This record gives sequence, structure tokens and C-alpha cells, in this order.
Amino acid sequence: MRSVLAVLSVLSVCACSPSEEAAPPAAPPAPAPVLGGVDLTGPVRALGTEPFWSVELTGTGMVYTTPDLPEQRAPRPAAVVQGTTATFTGETADGTALSVTLIATECSDGMSDRTYPLTAMVTVGEQELTGCAAASAAIMSSGESGPVV
Repeated sequence: MRSVLAVLSVLSVCACSPSEEAAPPAAPPAPAPVLGGVDLTGPVRALGTEPFWSVELTGTGMVYTTPDLPEQRAPRPAAVVQGTTATFTGETADGTALSVTLIATECSDGMSDRTYPLTAMVTVGEQELTGCAAASAAIMSSGESGPVV
């Protein structure tokens, strides 16, 4: 009987001892970059007038469009955020540089009574454009005047 109790005693001690060191808890995921209240991981649209142009930052790409030229596409890189500025820099399939810089300052497009949460500076090759930006869904759901939020 004593030998059975001794074996059970040893087994219970072994069962309570950790067989491996506990893994440290996983670090929480980094929060999504937000600028001017706009989630930079979601679809964002920058747009301007004179000349009319837009850059749509989709889930996987940057798409530059203007009425005068064919559409240009580049892969969408992660945003490089520094303070109140975020930059997306890429290259189209034909080697044209495409850069979008968003700044957390209120912006008016000059043609409507809308105000946008971000100012946009876009470079396509040698051309430099200035305009406004917001989340694509906010632009699509807002009226012709007031803040785009």
C-alpha cells in the first residue's frame, strides 16, 4: 500500500509541474494608423481640381485617374506616418513614380462647399498636384456641402 501511495505522490507532483516554460504573452497588434480621423489602412481617396484628378488608395493598389490620361496603377505600400503626415510611395508598371502625401489639415477643394479632413499632395512622374482627401466611404456618403467625415 505504501508503494502505491508513493507512486501516486510522485505522479501528482509531476502532473503539477510545468513541463515547458510558459510562453510570454503575445504583444497586442499595433493599432491601425489614423490621420485626421481617417483609417489609413482602409480605402482613401485624394482628389483635386484644375486639372481634375483622383488617386484611390484601395486595399492593394494606388489608382491615379484624370480625364486626359490613361489610368495609372501602382501597388499600395504601407503608410509611412510621421506626426501629422502620412506618405505612400510606389511605382507604376511602366516605371512612373507615384507618391501620395496626406497631411492632417482641413482642406477645401475650391469647387464645392465640402471640407475634407486631409490635404493631399500627389506626385505622378514630374507632375505635382494638390488637393484634398478623406475615407472613400465618407466622400461617397456626404452631400455637396459641409464636412466630409
